[in-house]
Amino acid sequence: MKRTEDHFEVLRKIRNKPESTQRELAKELGFSLGKLNYCLKALQGKGLVKIENFKKNPNKFNYFYVLTPKGIAEKTKFTINFMKMKMKEYDELKSEMDNEKK
Repeated sequence: MKRTEDHFEVLRKIRNKPESTQRELAKELGFSLGKLNYCLKALQGKGLVKIENFKKNPNKFNYFYVLTPKGIAEKTKFTINFMKMKMKEYDELKSEMDNEKK
């Protein structure tokens, strides 16, 4: 479950700011560079992310992260599942509080 959440967060960050460096992404996500690199390679392996270097930049170590159409669909699915889980948690907590009031 944690890996799915990590992948969702990476997809979300890439979608919002694809020009981010790995260091920026790792810092914003609270990940080590190693963990972020592992997640990016896994997402790339699943065909959810394309990793390209800037063609005109003389520093070929700068990369650009792009969600593929499959990645966008997966991010949407993650979002829906996350919202369903949170709504279920809310309903359970509300039910517990209602029962305590009785």
